Amino acid sequence: MLIASLAISILSVGAWLGMTADQAPCSPDLAAVGACTTISNSGSQVDVGANINNPAPPVRDSNGSVDPVPSEPVPPVPRCPTQPDRCGFIVVTPPDVTAADLASFRPAQPSLTGEPTGFGIVGAPTNVVAAASEQVLTGTLLGWDVTVRFVPAGFVFDYGDGSTARSTTGGASWDSLGQAQFTPTGTSHVYRERGTYPVSVTVQYAASVDFGSGTWRPVTGYVTAASGGYDIRVVEARTALVDRTCLEYPGGAGC
Repeated sequence: MLIASLAISILSVGAWLGMTADQAPCSPDLAAVGACTTISNSGSQVDVGANINNPAPPVRDSNGSVDPVPSEPVPPVPRCPTQPDRCGFIVVTPPDVTAADLASFRPAQPSLTGEPTGFGIVGAPTNVVAAASEQVLTGTLLGWDVTVRFVPAGFVFDYGDGSTARSTTGGASWDSLGQAQFTPTGTSHVYRERGTYPVSVTVQYAASVDFGSGTWRPVTGYVTAASGGYDIRVVEARTALVDRTCLEYPGGAGC
């Protein structure tokens, strides 16, 4: 706030108000408009602090008439001086979101396959491989326009024989792992009995939302998506000493 100092001689003030200098308060004209804030006496003059945000006092000519006072723009007074940068703004905080609130946002179904494809051997590892990727969806959530991001965080395999296992990845083929066939992997399973087993995988997605600020807010809980059924037929393997392969002699033992 700008303050203009108005110096008035002690004699002038005393004569004007009919008071002695040390009794002189703010002038009536200044006080009437709230422009007088402080008075100090230095011994040779009286200094009156006038707030220029308020109108100036009327100026009188020698005849006592009031001259027009030039109008100047008056700066607005902040309504919230403690936080002037937020004055006039309403701060709205986006709502907290849980996995249950994301019911209308569904990540794509993961894929599932195995090695050998659709088959397994009793007592030998069957390699099961799932695939899921990061996904970004847009829509409306709790009345807000949002972007929702799903990132795979866990893979829960159900091998169809009562066994389950959780992995942080969907697994990989023997070839990409540089392994021989029927060797254990992080997602393989060993079946103990012959039969056909319905295998599935449920992917746990970690979700986050962006309400348009460019900042991702994590969502409490997981959003899940499950694969369709993938049947594995498990058979027994028997060995026999033959002189020709089954391709060469389909009627041979074990063919």
